[in-house]
Amino acid sequence: MDISRTAPLLDPPRVLAPPPFIFLGALALGLLLQARWPRPLFLHAVALRITGAFLLVGGLALSGAVVRHFRRARTPVSPRRASRQLVVSGPYRFSRNPDYLGQAMVVAGLAMLLNAAWVLLVLLPALFLVRYCVVAREEEYLDHRFGEEYGRYRSRVRRWL
Repeated sequence: MDISRTAPLLDPPRVLAPPPFIFLGALALGLLLQARWPRPLFLHAVALRITGAFLLVGGLALSGAVVRHFRRARTPVSPRRASRQLVVSGPYRFSRNPDYLGQAMVVAGLAMLLNAAWVLLVLLPALFLVRYCVVAREEEYLDHRFGEEYGRYRSRVRRWL
């Protein structure tokens, strides 16, 4: 029996930074750029705000559901801590990264509510960082930690949607 797959791994995935910090950093940078060089989104203001509100509320709800399912599974939400259990329920039935999707939705929703093009533009490199400096490292860690169980999960559930 391979002990590395049965004993809890003490080393967490080595991610660049927790994604909430990456997304908050993008939001802050976008707002600073917006204050310095205002760039509105060129869409109908009412439709923009309604879409932004839906994205914001949907993103918060999605991230809240993730936290509930992680707590139920008694495993840390933070990628800076070792996973005790693979969470495949709730939003994880449809996406392997629903929390990061929810966080991106929050930032995009705020960009629309604030009519701030810079926030949306800065969100793109943040998504790149999350994909390649967080998700890729988490996937490698989960593959090592959970082996075939994670492989089966990964084969049936998409990375994003």
